[in-house]
Formats: sequence, structure tokens, C-alpha cells
Amino acid sequence: MNRTFITLALLLTAGGVGAQEMALTADDCMRYAVEHNHDIRISQLTQDTRRAERTGAIGAFLPSVNGSIGAQYNFGRAIDPETNTYTNVSTFYNGYSVQATLPVFDGFQRINQLRAAKASLLMGSSQLRAQQDELALQVFEAYCNVLYYQGTVKMAEEKREQSQLTLRQTQVMAEVGQKSEADVAQMEAQLAGDDYEITRQQNELSTALLTLKQLMNYPEEDSLVIAGEDRNTLSDRSSRSTPNTLNTPNFEEAQTLENPAVAAAAQNVIVAKRRLSMARGALSPSLSISGGISTSYNKMLHTEATGFRDQLEANRGEYIYASVSIPIFNRLENLTNIRRQRNNLRIAEEELEQKRDELVKLQLQAANDCEGFRKQTLQMQHKVEADSIAARLTTRKYEEGLSSAIDVQTSAATLLESRARLLQCRLMLALKQKLVNYYKGYPIL
Repeated sequence: MNRTFITLALLLTAGGVGAQEMALTADDCMRYAVEHNHDIRISQLTQDTRRAERTGAIGAFLPSVNGSIGAQYNFGRAIDPETNTYTNVSTFYNGYSVQATLPVFDGFQRINQLRAAKASLLMGSSQLRAQQDELALQVFEAYCNVLYYQGTVKMAEEKREQSQLTLRQTQVMAEVGQKSEADVAQMEAQLAGDDYEITRQQNELSTALLTLKQLMNYPEEDSLVIAGEDRNTLSDRSSRSTPNTLNTPNFEEAQTLENPAVAAAAQNVIVAKRRLSMARGALSPSLSISGGISTSYNKMLHTEATGFRDQLEANRGEYIYASVSIPIFNRLENLTNIRRQRNNLRIAEEELEQKRDELVKLQLQAANDCEGFRKQTLQMQHKVEADSIAARLTTRKYEEGLSSAIDVQTSAATLLESRARLLQCRLMLALKQKLVNYYKGYPIL
């Protein structure tokens, strides 16, 4: 039995380690961040409160029912409940009542309250989605940074391998007199510089990984392994294809986009309108009807009395009545509330226009950046090809004694910089393309 438990424990431990080492894609990281972010969890709880408020607004249309039970013991000089005269006999009184009240008209305040609650629920959904999208974009950018530094570390390691090979060739050529000790020293210095560059890029990679973990709320003690995706994989899958040219969005297109920030601002305008209607409705009279049933039991102590059940049946009474409440003066509270809600409506309308203007600017900026990085990527591809040819030719000339060690070092550094910039342009293009597709209405995840 003990061996069985030990075997199961080892299997579970191995499975946990394998799960931690599983490579995560960009979508995996974004989903993990959205599911484990504390602010988003708080927003989800706030959204649940809005659902409860909507339920409460629906319940306001239902009648309210109240029941009461009372007991009274009189001793000394008191009033007899049956004869309404003073007596010195101790008595016991017990009463029961049930009452139901239904508001009939209140200036449409309940209707507007329900509509405001529904609009507030929709506004909360849009705000939650916008918060999730913003976090997902931040995680995607951090993910691209990790990929970039993983690429630069790999490039630096490849450059160090090339430098080691060149150093060995230089040492052999120096032994036969084709190269000098200065050339060997120069190559050794280049190799040391490559080691430094690898260390620096590894530190940058560690910082990028830490930033990604913090955004994801990923356990610091667990290792995070991400999948090495190319630009096509990173690009937004919702578009399914990337056009060669980007259409410049206009203001009319922005009005119809399902952007969560704009949708939340639009719902906020509706909430402000309903609350203004509620404030105005408080100035109108309100009508309600009520009905109920009551009964009682009375007994003079130390005397015989009618039975409890018989008295409840005999003393039972029913009633129904209607009441009208007319607001006359409440120290200008209603007028102040109307003015406050009117200003809130104007603020909400201004915020909606501001969000729409910001959306248009963000669309234009993302489209321009995407097209710019597309052109830069094509240009850097040509530059990397040219620098690769130049580096090979310089190395061959160096082997033939037609170039110096400094030329080899310069061409290798130029090629490394070009490759790093090409990788950066590709990752930035993927990020900007995701932004463009997001502003067109495609979901982040």
C-alpha cells in the first residue's frame, strides 16, 4: 500500500512539472492573465452587484407584504379594550395583522429605475471587456518583448560561435606566419565582447520574463516557457489574412465599431438619461393601494374568557384603502437632484464624444504604424541579406589576408544589429496588426 501511494505521488509530481514546463502561446498567456488578474476579478464581482440591482428593480413592481404580532399585558388602572372604560383588572391583549401594499403610480420612477439598471448592467459588461482587452494587449506586448530578447540571445550565441571559429583560424594562421599576434588579440577581444553581449541580452530576457509574469499574475517560483511563434502566428487570427494595404478609417466607421470603451460610454449616457427621468418623476404625485386583515385575542386575568380560536374568528377584520402622496416642499432636494442628474447626463455625452474621437485617433495611429512597420520589415529584410553577403565576403577576405580583424568585427556587428532590428520590426508589425484588427471590431482572444 505504501509503495502504491509513493508511486502515485511521483506520477502526480512528474505531471505537475510537465505542466509547468509546457510552452505557452500568446493566446494562452493572455487567457491566463485575464483569468487570474485581481482587478478583473473585482470588476466581475462588481458586475454581479449590478445584476442584483437589476433584480431589485424588477422586484420594485411587486407588492410588499408585512405581518405583525403584538402582545400587551395591562395591570393596575388601564383601559379595557372591549368596553373602552377604565378598569383595575389586569388584562392580556394579543393582536395579529397582515398587510399588502402595491404602488400604482410614482411618476414612472420604477420603470426608469429598471431601465437604468439594465443599461448599467450592459455598461458594466462593456467596461469589463475593455479591461480584459487592455490587459490582453499589455500581455501580448510583453510576450513580444520576451520573443525579441530570446531572438537576440540566440543571435548573440551564433555570433560568439562564429567568433570562436574565426579565432581558431587566426591562431592557426598566426602559427604559420600569415597573421600577427595583434590579429589574434583582436579576435580574442571580439570573443570577449560577444560573451558580454550574451550576458547583457540574457539579463534583458530575464527582465522581460519577469514583466510578463507580473502581468499574468503567474507564480514567481514557477518557470514560464513560451512557444517560439513567428510573426504570422502572432498576428490576429480573427482577420484570417493580412491585407497588403490598410484602409484609413473615417469617423463614420468609428461610430459603428463594437469597441467596448465606446459601448460603455454609450450605455453610460442611457443610464444618465434614466436617472434624470427618475429625478423628474419625484416631482409628481404617487398613488398606492393597500389591503390587509387583522384579528386579536383579549382576556381578563383570573376570569373566564372566550376561547382563543373563537376570539380570533370573531375579532377578524379586513380593510382596503388607497393613498395619494403629493410632494409640496422638501427643501429643494428634488430640484437639486434634477440639476445634478442633468449635469451628469451632459458629462456622459461629452465623455462619449471624447471616446469616439480617441477611437478615431487610435485607429489612424495604429494603421499608420502598421503600414510603417510593414515597409520597415521589407527594407530590413533586404538589409539583412546585403549585410550577410558583406559579412561572408569580409571573412573570406580576412582569411586571404585582404582585410583586417577590425573589418571582420565591424561587419559581424552590423549584421547582428540588422537581424535584431528585423526581428523587432516583425514583432512590432504583429502587435500593430492586432491593434488594427481590434479597432475594426475583432476580439483580442
